[in-house]
Amino acid sequence: MPEDKVLFYEGAHYMYSNFSAFAFWWKGILWPTSEHAYQAEKFSDPLVREMIRLALSPYDAKRMSRMHSEFVRIDWHDVKLAVMEEIIRAKLAQHPYILKKLLATGDREIVEDSPHDGFWGRGREHAGKNHMGRIWMKLRSEASEVRP
Repeated sequence: MPEDKVLFYEGAHYMYSNFSAFAFWWKGILWPTSEHAYQAEKFSDPLVREMIRLALSPYDAKRMSRMHSEFVRIDWHDVKLAVMEEIIRAKLAQHPYILKKLLATGDREIVEDSPHDGFWGRGREHAGKNHMGRIWMKLRSEASEVRP
């Protein structure tokens, strides 16, 4: 019997993670990972954005973003969900492998299994908002409607 949820953070469904190594084009720029793009989008300063884009890993991109947290866009909390969806949409459109794996999940709930993040994932008590999983499920639904 298949599991009722698709859990990702690491492991078999790693491709849904922002830290997975799937480069993609977004806004005319090649990003090493969706984490790089997301962290850079927090800033309007082109130097900070480029420093984050050139980070050696998604962990470094996140760390650099935190180092410059006082310069985060003032509208960030209002736009971050839409920005993340736009980034994930671009990543999915450019990687048929991810689309194939996403469609193979059927109608199961997709959950970011982060033990630390109750906003993007399910968090420590498994009661988080799971916004990342919700984005993936929305895109899966859209892709399913297009495919016969």
